[in-house]
Amino acid sequence: MLVRRSRNLKTQEHVLSPNGHADVSLRIAETFSSLQGEGLLTGVPSFFIRTSGCNLRCWFCDTPYASWRPEGERSTITELIERAVQARMPDADGGPSSAARIGHVVLTGGEPLIMKGMTELATGLRAGGLHVTIETAGTVDVEVPCDLLSLSPKLRASTPGRGAGPALADDSRWAELHEQRRMPIATMRRLIDRAPTTQVKFVVDSPAEYDEILTVVGDLGVAAADVWIMPQGITVDQLDAAAVWLRPWAAAAGFQYCDRMQIRWYGNRRGT
Repeated sequence: MLVRRSRNLKTQEHVLSPNGHADVSLRIAETFSSLQGEGLLTGVPSFFIRTSGCNLRCWFCDTPYASWRPEGERSTITELIERAVQARMPDADGGPSSAARIGHVVLTGGEPLIMKGMTELATGLRAGGLHVTIETAGTVDVEVPCDLLSLSPKLRASTPGRGAGPALADDSRWAELHEQRRMPIATMRRLIDRAPTTQVKFVVDSPAEYDEILTVVGDLGVAAADVWIMPQGITVDQLDAAAVWLRPWAAAAGFQYCDRMQIRWYGNRRGT
């Protein structure tokens, strides 16, 4: 067992934290310690806080338990900060190791920026000396302090079609909402302007998306070196097949190629 998960505790919507302030609770799908598998900080031991709930419905979403079928219980900001501060990488048996505490926290989802209390959570984590990465689709303009903004704009091909993604009765409604929400360039630019460091990650399903990526990069005004191109895939075979055509294009465009190392290390499973 490579990854240790923390049990989410039920709480009321608001309680008082030890400092006497309202302590908002957030619905959390999971928390776990693992190696960051994507982007600039690949290989860095990190504590992941995955919020449950999303305002988009990508057909290829690899965390449907935080989007299509959100699950999880509520945890207060204080509880989440305590878990993060105490987090260690798991040992070979899945228990906490004696290694130094983890210095990096990843706020992910779902879509963390739709969660009330995210600003307070990120502020508290950074006050505890932790490096904070926020993984977001960039559809919500919320001022949340972070050390790294990991922005993942959703391309046209992400919109769910009939029969794509987990089967739901409201697929057609979600397709319309997803398309309306997925690419607010002005909102993304404001998020980028506020962040000290940004990486922009695109999940690519086919070469047909190349022109759209170039257009979005130009609209966002980000440097090519800050753009990461990642294949859509949940198996090593799928990643390897996509790399054949995607890696050369990324290099020619001056972009970074972003593998999904967590799949190579652990397989496509929760808590990684």
